[in-house]
Formats: sequence, C-alpha cells, structure tokens
Amino acid sequence: MSLLDDARAVRENAYAPYSNFKVGAALRTANGSIFTGINVENVAYPEGTCAEAGAIAAMCAAGEREIAEIAVIADAPAPVPPCGGCRQKIAEFAGADVVVTMSTMDGSTLQMTVGDLLPGKFTADHMAKA
Repeated sequence: MSLLDDARAVRENAYAPYSNFKVGAALRTANGSIFTGINVENVAYPEGTCAEAGAIAAMCAAGEREIAEIAVIADAPAPVPPCGGCRQKIAEFAGADVVVTMSTMDGSTLQMTVGDLLPGKFTADHMAKA
C-alpha cells in the first residue's frame, strides 16, 4: 500500500459536515512509520483542523519528529496543496527537499518539494534574539 493509498483510505473518516470537502493526509517518517490525519470541521469554522496537522500531531504524539514524505488527497478538480499554516507545520518537521504529493480522488497528482511550497519559511533562526 502506498502513502497515497493510506491518505485515500483515511480520508473516508474526515469530519466535514459543513463543507463536505473531505481531506486525507499520510506521512512517512525517517524511520518508516506512517501516520495519517483527516480534516475535522467545527461549526465555528476557524476551529477546525486540517488533515496534514492531524497527521503531524499523531507523529509527534508517537515521539517522532522527522517527515520523510507526505501525501494529501481531496475530491477536487485539481490537486489541492496544503494551506499556508500546514505548509509551515510541514516545514517544521521536513527538510526543503522532502516531496509533498498532492492528489485528486480521480488520480491526478502533483508533486512539489517543501522548499517549493514554502520558499520563505519561518525558522528558529528568526528567533535568535528572542
């Protein structure tokens, strides 16, 4: 089973009663562990959680800290990239050369590196004077 298959399977569990826009994410860590996440909506829209953030939280809860690759899938006309906040979250745990695979339910895919998705990421170096 591929990482994209894992994202597709978990997507079915997304909680999206308001938008009906289900998203699934799966990531593989440097040691080969796989963690998945789904979007979870809330009637107070800003309080929802993205699929990528859910997968990252599961990874951290298991004590892992390094993303080796990540896949995201949604039922959309074109592959959906992670939102800006999730790009920053992914960049926290993945190097600039890590591949992000974005896919539609129909099989259209787009691959980009984390560096291409977030060229101006905020890093710990920015906090050197804090």
